[in-house]
Amino acid sequence: MSAEARTEQTRAAILRAACEVIAETGFEKVRMRMVAERAGVSTAALHYHFATREKLFLEALRYSYDTTGSENAASVPPSEAPHSWRLARAIDDCLPGDTELRRDFLLWQELHLRAVRDPDSRSVARDLYANLRDWIAGIVRDGQGAGEFEACDVGRLADLIIALTDGYGARILLGASAMTMDDARDQIWAVVAPQLGLRTPVPAAGSRAAAG
Repeated sequence: MSAEARTEQTRAAILRAACEVIAETGFEKVRMRMVAERAGVSTAALHYHFATREKLFLEALRYSYDTTGSENAASVPPSEAPHSWRLARAIDDCLPGDTELRRDFLLWQELHLRAVRDPDSRSVARDLYANLRDWIAGIVRDGQGAGEFEACDVGRLADLIIALTDGYGARILLGASAMTMDDARDQIWAVVAPQLGLRTPVPAAGSRAAAG
């Protein structure tokens, strides 16, 4: 393995560890030493890659978004999946439905808190939300192009899906309202589907569990 490849491998290990520790502990309680121990590297190696806790946090968020998106995109070839399935899967991927997605959802909540007060975090939050909006809007436009979805304001629908998954996801995490993943999926789909001219229940194959 080349030195460059080892460097990238170490960096990825640090970012994965940071995602885990921040989701478990919360950003304010995280120390660089904790991340180094989880990643299996020295604190010197950690500081070589990330000079401050804040920079590590923001890079970890970008890493989480990029890697989760890549894994989900690769799971089912778009050409072989109905667009309604793809949209249902996107909704699932925005909810804390399994260990990985719960971790990612918690990272987003940490970002929300910091973005209110920190300009750098606010910039990252805007970029990530713009990417998320574009991803969902792309699925809807593809479905419209294929004649599967009716015409609608695509941007507004993408914003609505993000708002609904943020809200329902928070209720799932709180665990105080008996809100389940199935409840959230059904209720979000009941709002979204009519705007696309769909009159069928949320596709069961949209769930990550069903796809696995």
